[in-house]
Amino acid sequence: MARVVAALRNHWKKSTVGACLLGWGGHWLYGRHCDNLLRRAACQEAQAFGNELIPPTMPLKKATVFLNPAACKGKAGNLFEKNAAPILHLSGLDVTVVKTDYEGQAKKLLELMENTDLIIIAGGDGTVQEELPSADANVNLLSSCVQAAFSKIPIGFIPLGKTCTLSHTLYPESTNQVQHITNATLAILKGETVPLDVLQIKGEKEQPVFAVSGLRWGSYRDAGVKASKYWYLGPLKTKAAHFFSTVKEWPQKHQAALMYVGPTERPPEEPEEKPSRPPLYVRLYRRLRLYWSPPKEFPLEVTPEDWEELKLSTIELSIATRNRQLDLKRTEDFMDICIESETVSKGEFVHRGSQKMRDPHTCPEGSQCIQASRCILQLPEGTEGSFGIDNEEYEAMPVEVKLLPRKLRFFCDPRIREQMLHAAVQ
Repeated sequence: MARVVAALRNHWKKSTVGACLLGWGGHWLYGRHCDNLLRRAACQEAQAFGNELIPPTMPLKKATVFLNPAACKGKAGNLFEKNAAPILHLSGLDVTVVKTDYEGQAKKLLELMENTDLIIIAGGDGTVQEELPSADANVNLLSSCVQAAFSKIPIGFIPLGKTCTLSHTLYPESTNQVQHITNATLAILKGETVPLDVLQIKGEKEQPVFAVSGLRWGSYRDAGVKASKYWYLGPLKTKAAHFFSTVKEWPQKHQAALMYVGPTERPPEEPEEKPSRPPLYVRLYRRLRLYWSPPKEFPLEVTPEDWEELKLSTIELSIATRNRQLDLKRTEDFMDICIESETVSKGEFVHRGSQKMRDPHTCPEGSQCIQASRCILQLPEGTEGSFGIDNEEYEAMPVEVKLLPRKLRFFCDPRIREQMLHAAVQ
């Protein structure tokens, strides 16, 4: 024992490095063990769904998974196979996995959607927005889901990407990636859904793009995109990107014209279960009554839309859905338009830029906030730059943004839905 102590004392540098490596290795092994326990518990919970008896005449539920293996720097495929796939298979679902990494998928996408009970998107924000090119046309995954034929199919989202804005709405926050993925997959099996709004963004000649979070245009977005270039600065890369942005050009102003229509009244939600068909004699009576006394036709009065116009000069403009602050009982449908003040100091710009990396659609004090159901954004001729639509980059151009309220139903954690209902009652 004395020799060991003497050796450690004489070689204290090597001993210190060895102790650090041993501690790091022990911590890594303990983390792997905890992750395996989480996977085992999730699989046992999924097995309970798979053990439920179903009538012999009832077919298995079919689930179509759209997996983006390129998400999370190419790790998404491995994350899905280790954490989500076992849960889906143990639950008794008939699972079909489609990898969105090759051409010619548009036709196959539509064929699969016509014969599925639920859709699962596995990836990040880019997977939802991903273009699927084919010989016939460009089909957007979210665009296909928005179509009338598929808008009633519930959609699940498994967060595998680097940026998963949608997961903050649907699932509780978690610092453990394995727990976050398994919780999201189990939420799909539990069947609780919430309706989410969708933005339809259409240029003058382009096909419409759909978004569940929103659109950003301005200096904060442009600087945030460049943050990855300063990776060598570690946690300071975000502040560095915004600081160097102020050095190149200041003040930074974006000018445009905005026309918008205010909120619309929310119609009553359609019942999920269709009423049973009335008896034959009731249907015959209704038809005879319509034949002998047809209803009178009155011309429908079309109320003209009350458009408002605004000239703006801002450091950043954002148009966002209300999905981050879901209110299941609200009586109006609208999207939030945030026009940030252009009078910002360089210090405030760097500080707010770091905040916007965590919450892109936050609207700071001093901004002009507008609630609208539809808007038209006109840009000056020769405007350069890009829009950020659900964290994907698109060329900046004049666009019309239309709110499609409660267009899609997404699976969510039952605890999240309960919190929404409790907040609505209060």
